[in-house]
Amino acid sequence: MDVNIRLASLADIPQLLSLIPESAISLQASYYTPAQIDGALGTMFNVDRQLIKDKTYFVAQSASQIVGCGGWSRRANAYGGDPIETDLEEGLLNPSFDAAKLRAFFVHPAWARKGIGSKIIRQSELAALAAGFQSIEIVATLAGEQLYCKFGYRTIDRFEISLPNNHTLPVVKMFKEFSEHGDR
Repeated sequence: MDVNIRLASLADIPQLLSLIPESAISLQASYYTPAQIDGALGTMFNVDRQLIKDKTYFVAQSASQIVGCGGWSRRANAYGGDPIETDLEEGLLNPSFDAAKLRAFFVHPAWARKGIGSKIIRQSELAALAAGFQSIEIVATLAGEQLYCKFGYRTIDRFEISLPNNHTLPVVKMFKEFSEHGDR
């Protein structure tokens, strides 16, 4: 398995727009109803171009195919795609006391459970640490909860996000303090 993890570029967006729904429909099906997945596609499950522009989003690539993606953010948005922000500096987190946000992880179904997500998590955590963050959090799908637990994330809240189709998406807010896990 020859997979390269690299920073995403705006040129990757067409492949990401194909990968994300394919991943969500297949890998979230045991956790969410078709109506929940449909409501999350294009909103919760979508490309966030700001992550790409911030150079905090990674893709896993095999040959010319993107087989996974995910990243982290120094912005306040915890989930969802393409936020509307009028002042991009206003949404920046302070690494001295805010937690970085782990964001938008998707893996192609044919590449699931082959370590792609784990590699991107490690890369994201290292980048957040290098940016001075002491902790990181994620609003995880139910499908991702077990993976994040393996990386030392602990559940701090469970809640539901309202979707545009009048359904809700149950999610898990998880947190990790880097110093607790020897990440330095």
